[in-house]
Amino acid sequence: MGAKDYIRANFFPHMWCPGCGHGTVLNSLLTAIEKLDLSKNDIVVVSGIGCSSRISGYVDFHTLHTIHGRALAFATGIKMSRPRLNIIVPMGDGDALAIGGNHFIHAARRNIDITAIVMNNRIYGMTGGQFSPLSGYGIKATTAPYYNIDHEFDIVNLAVAAGATFVARSTTYHVQQLANILCKAIRHKGFSVVEVLSQCPTYFGRKNNAGSAVDMMESYKNNTTPKGSKAKDENPDLIERGIFVQKEFPEYCEEYDKIIKIAKDRS
Repeated sequence: MGAKDYIRANFFPHMWCPGCGHGTVLNSLLTAIEKLDLSKNDIVVVSGIGCSSRISGYVDFHTLHTIHGRALAFATGIKMSRPRLNIIVPMGDGDALAIGGNHFIHAARRNIDITAIVMNNRIYGMTGGQFSPLSGYGIKATTAPYYNIDHEFDIVNLAVAAGATFVARSTTYHVQQLANILCKAIRHKGFSVVEVLSQCPTYFGRKNNAGSAVDMMESYKNNTTPKGSKAKDENPDLIERGIFVQKEFPEYCEEYDKIIKIAKDRS
């Protein structure tokens, strides 16, 4: 099957703004699924609310388009009831880490076998350009017309600290790297987090004089570096990309099955 076989063509053209990075993320995800040769019936895509969450409507898999910040909670329920399925959860930075932050850290702590894709465009795009937990100090938004005084946190560091067993970062500029990382994330047995720096020229770009979508993608090229490169030592402000954690650890559904077996044996 080709990547086009995985989409619901009748839902196109999509609703994303011209230059939005989320279409690139969708393309990389479909490329990864094609490489893995996964059956459509073995995949469930669960999303919350936001521009990124529209991905669930565009793919021809089992899908749930749920409520804001709760995608991982719904995904956990599906995985617990049907552990053989591949669960993929596309989220935005606000959806995943503001209202959904508690679900995020506990899914990581449990190490449940779910792939979380966090599209970090540093803004709430669908609801009007409000600042998000990842916008950062000094950034302008519709709810911060002068500048934002909240400091952002690092998604990778948060995921590692919370216990995720696969943690990676890429960008919409580095599409081949992103597709390869998504392959590994989906194949990984445990909670996988893939942060994707994704441009929003409509709200973030215009408010912060970041230029066009092409300019924003160029910034991902110029302001990131492969993990462990010497460039990071020379310029600490560069953002590292690549795989930060990939380790084996007991997976939650398998451990839960052991508890069920113990209970049945003793009854």
